[in-house]
Amino acid sequence: VMERGMTPVVLESGPEAGHAIRQWRHVQLFSPWEYNVDKAAARLLSATGWNSPDPQVYPTGAELLDRYLDPLATRTPLAEVIRTSSRVTAISRVGFDKAKTKGRDLASFEIRYQNGRGPEVLRADAVIDTSGTWFSPNPAGANGLPAIGEREFADRIAYAMPDIRGADRHRYAGKTVGVLGAGHSAIGTLTELARLRATAPDTEVVWLLRGSDPAKAFGGGANDKLAARGELGAAFAMLVSTGEIRVEAGFVATHISTAGDRLRIGAGSSCCGRHVVVDELIVATGFRPDLGFLSELRLRLDPAIEAPVALAPLIDPNEHSCGTVRPHGAREIAQDEPGLYLAGIKSYGRAPTFLMITGYEQVRSIAADLAGDREAAERVELELPETGVCTRSGVEGGSAEAGCCGGPAPLKTDACCVEDSVAKESGKTGCGCGSKA
Repeated sequence: VMERGMTPVVLESGPEAGHAIRQWRHVQLFSPWEYNVDKAAARLLSATGWNSPDPQVYPTGAELLDRYLDPLATRTPLAEVIRTSSRVTAISRVGFDKAKTKGRDLASFEIRYQNGRGPEVLRADAVIDTSGTWFSPNPAGANGLPAIGEREFADRIAYAMPDIRGADRHRYAGKTVGVLGAGHSAIGTLTELARLRATAPDTEVVWLLRGSDPAKAFGGGANDKLAARGELGAAFAMLVSTGEIRVEAGFVATHISTAGDRLRIGAGSSCCGRHVVVDELIVATGFRPDLGFLSELRLRLDPAIEAPVALAPLIDPNEHSCGTVRPHGAREIAQDEPGLYLAGIKSYGRAPTFLMITGYEQVRSIAADLAGDREAAERVELELPETGVCTRSGVEGGSAEAGCCGGPAPLKTDACCVEDSVAKESGKTGCGCGSKA
């Protein structure tokens, strides 16, 4: 935007840039640096003497902040346009409510936000909403609603990816911990809990899986072009196969109550149905966009996944499979409200397959669109890594092939699957699953 002569204002809800990322700074990304550095940002940073990280290294959230976002926010001209501790509460058009049409496209946007001094108002010609989804996680209930009792016991429930072996270790060490979910947040959290057992052997790990087949969460193993993602799935498959993680498959949480001083997670009937008793519950069931502060603007979103209607067919987890999301830009994410764009993971609604480099391409195209450069806005300047596997039913990273004996084998092992790898590690010739057994 700045390179095209426009003046941006960045409203950051937290006290520092990258506030959401600071909540998961302990997590390693699946994508290496080459997919996490924006070209325009690199041009700004190069003038400061910045050293670009090794493009093949996988950073943690903390490294992403320390080596990229913090320098970008504090040492470049962006430092003059970022307003921290500025949480947007509402956006509308000056003099227009949602129902009024004539002359609407000529009116400025009115953005209301809250900071330490109280309510503030900003007027803008265009709005790019990149507020993300981190602070609006999906609830435990499979029907999209909180499980009955979920809010009452919020002090015993965490969402997304707690810092299991770091800042939150005291909360989980030596406890029975249930993890609900089947995507990479759940898999990563379960893996960390299993590692915690090495120093806190009384820790018990319970995977509450809504589906019936754990192998669908194991991913594509060595076939995944994002190697870190493939390695995570393979390592997790091994933990499940060896019993380090107890699996409660087909578990659809409906009620949360107490059993003495512990949590009783019920599936089905509130009193007599199937249940699991844990000390702590971690809900890792994905995220959804917060659309509340956009309620006076005209949005056109897919009714199912709440993504812009032109983008939704490309990313719908009910249908999307095998390979990449087609590169896209301003045309797919613009709203019926002229000058309004949803970008970044906010544009993906409830879909889980976002890469940061996709968001960079979106914003590059939006900047060109706002500058009137239609050719640049339509041009594709992005190549995405193929996963090599299918992604269906909301499970990131794909599904294991049927009959794969516990899922794909860990990388760099002479085995056809998890069970084959376990058998060979114990001195056997194999498990008889495939050609390498």
